[in-house]
Amino acid sequence: MRATVTKIGNSTGVILPKEVVARLKIKKGDSVYLTETADGYTLSPYDPEFEAQMVAARKGMAKYRNALHELAKK
Repeated sequence: MRATVTKIGNSTGVILPKEVVARLKIKKGDSVYLTETADGYTLSPYDPEFEAQMVAARKGMAKYRNALHELAKK
C-alpha cells in the first residue's frame, strides 16, 4: 500500500490511506509509534515501551499478589 509524504507547515507528514486508518483504529490527533525492525519500520497505535512496562507490572503483581490483596483490604 502506498502513502504520500507531504509538507505540513514547517514539518513533513505522511498521509495514510483511509483503509490504514480504519485498520489501525486511529483518528485525527491520536499518536502512533514507529518501531525500527530488521525489515524497515512498523507503524502501530500501541507504545512498545508502555507495553514492556505493563509486562513488568503484571509480573510484579503476580509475584506480590497476596500482599497486594491484603493492602487492598485496608
